[in-house]
Amino acid sequence: MVVYTEKLDPTDGDIEAVLAALVASEELAGRDASYQPYSVLLSDEPGGPVTGGLYGYHLFDWLFIQYVAVPPGQQGQGIGQELMARAEAWARSRNFAGLWLDTFAFQARPFYEKLGFSVFGTIEDHPHGARRFFMQKRLT
Repeated sequence: MVVYTEKLDPTDGDIEAVLAALVASEELAGRDASYQPYSVLLSDEPGGPVTGGLYGYHLFDWLFIQYVAVPPGQQGQGIGQELMARAEAWARSRNFAGLWLDTFAFQARPFYEKLGFSVFGTIEDHPHGARRFFMQKRLT
């Protein structure tokens, strides 16, 4: 029997269970599907509350950058560039094939292009009236 449950607020345990099923399937197929979250967190003082940062995860041999956020008052000071440099260094130290991410037309595409990322896919009219770009930077 299979029961389907739709949730708008899955627990960490729910997500881990889905991921475990994915990893098990890939390992049966002979692929290394190890999953590793990665983050670089920002705070105003050591041990202080998190004010921004970068979050992503390693799956297969790529690092997916899911979120990059620099507090508005600190933008334009090279912090985003440093976050990305740290993520790239981490990926290089593990011999990953590359990094990938997505961004919207009204966000940071030029920023990522300056860092060597290129567009490999686009969704038109997402959100309505704009575009979503999928970008990659190959390391190997």
